[in-house]
Amino acid sequence: MLEQAAFTTQGHNPDILTCIASLSNDEVFTPPEFANQMLDTLERSWADANDGANIWADKSATFFDPVTKSGVFLREIARRLTEGLVEEIPDLEERVDHILTKQVYGIGITELTSLLARRSLYCSKYANGPHSIAKSFATEAGNIWFERSEHTWTGGKKEFITDPTTGQEVEQMVNRKCQYCGAKETEYARGEDLETHAYGFIHTDDIDARLTELFGENMHFDVIIGNPPYQMSTGGSGGAGVQARPIYNLFVQQAKSLDPRFLCMVTPSRWFSGGMGLSHFRKSMLNDDRLRIIKDFPDSNDVFPGTQIKGGISYFLWDRDSSGDTSVTTYDRGEVVSVATRPLLEEGSDVFIRYNDGVKILKKVMKVELGGAEVSLRLPDDKQFMQSVSSIGAFGLSTTFRGNEKRAVDDVLVFRNGGTGYISRSELTKETQAIDCWKVFIPRAGSGSDSFPHPILGRPFTGGPGTASSWTYLHIGPFKNEDQAKNVVSYIVTRLFRFLVLLHKPTQDATRSVYTFVPTQDFSRPWTDEELYAKYSITEDEIAFIESMIRPMDLNDE
Repeated sequence: MLEQAAFTTQGHNPDILTCIASLSNDEVFTPPEFANQMLDTLERSWADANDGANIWADKSATFFDPVTKSGVFLREIARRLTEGLVEEIPDLEERVDHILTKQVYGIGITELTSLLARRSLYCSKYANGPHSIAKSFATEAGNIWFERSEHTWTGGKKEFITDPTTGQEVEQMVNRKCQYCGAKETEYARGEDLETHAYGFIHTDDIDARLTELFGENMHFDVIIGNPPYQMSTGGSGGAGVQARPIYNLFVQQAKSLDPRFLCMVTPSRWFSGGMGLSHFRKSMLNDDRLRIIKDFPDSNDVFPGTQIKGGISYFLWDRDSSGDTSVTTYDRGEVVSVATRPLLEEGSDVFIRYNDGVKILKKVMKVELGGAEVSLRLPDDKQFMQSVSSIGAFGLSTTFRGNEKRAVDDVLVFRNGGTGYISRSELTKETQAIDCWKVFIPRAGSGSDSFPHPILGRPFTGGPGTASSWTYLHIGPFKNEDQAKNVVSYIVTRLFRFLVLLHKPTQDATRSVYTFVPTQDFSRPWTDEELYAKYSITEDEIAFIESMIRPMDLNDE
């Protein structure tokens, strides 16, 4: 039956699950080919850990997708088990029923996706329906659960409002957030006709008890696998506008708490070195030596065509019973371009450096800057270019600032989004010491593309005394004169400078921290790539790699 369904699917082009468009950036459907790549990784790891045993021939192995959308993981797992258990359970109907009722489990993230997943897995809207290929379920949901969940609002402050119907003052709480996912009540307190996005897997204090309640027995899973929702809107404010809060980390942490034998999940790769509120998660992941495999796709279009996820995506395999260095594989346009086994955290670094060849180049730079000492990726403060870079919004002007068109006496020229404007000097209360110095301005966000070669940063330009900027730009300085500022610009436009930025830059945002690995130079003179390559003994092969990643920057281009 499942075999027959699979045969029918394979006989038509395309598989229906390849045709489904993602609902949004936080609910990305996994293509079947990619799901099978992850399952291949799991299969090899299981065999390595179990003396070559075939996971698909084990009728006791259990699999759980806590974030089921199309049902592709469960469907492909069931297909593989149907083939692998032929000898163990020869009767096809008995074998399929055993797999679907005893081995594969899921939690739908919305009502729609739970229905889609059941059709994918059971070939029926109802697990116990007449058309279902499972024959032993007593419930319509089977092993794919979904019920509407609500957020648990907490915190906030009291506010008194006038009830329009009574004219009486009443007390209410405002600015509350969900204690589990951090969602704002103003964004996600919704009526019955809208999804709450209060995902059942992470909205509980006791996930073990919750799963027992859902599936009717004390559940322990050998494998947890899935592609969780990536983010939730926070509403945003100030210079940054609407923002999105990562939530995939909550699914990973909850899955780990279940202590599976293997955990394999897709996530945005921005956790490697950035992401709002991800510092604790990043530290936890990078100090966990059971994270044995990372498969990295810097351009998300290579996996999810038509869906751009800034910083790319990756999947990892965590092995509860094995520890050591991590196998890191980088892909480009579907091809493997680099494989290395190395520590997740290099000495002196607080982020994961995603490019294997980048680690070697960075160590060369650090060795020169540290005088040939034992290699660390931590530059002393006096050698950090970052020390000259401002924070975002350093002058206190939002990205929507327009300013005056005409200049009055003692006004300051402000470089803003889309041009320039003027503001009275007295209105600037932050970074006032930088106003009358030479400095370099650089956009706080680079190009939105993740394809390579890439400029990495926006074009820098010099600003003389009497200048400032809105949230749109960071400033670098101060510098003694215009020549020194121009020499800094010459350094920034080199490919090596921007390559070192890339190693610490998770998305298009170019905040101060992305300059962590960049050493400062003698800015009494200009710099070229040829001079920097010679200074750090960069080889021809390494130059070719850098230049395959970093596009030349012509300051004369518009």
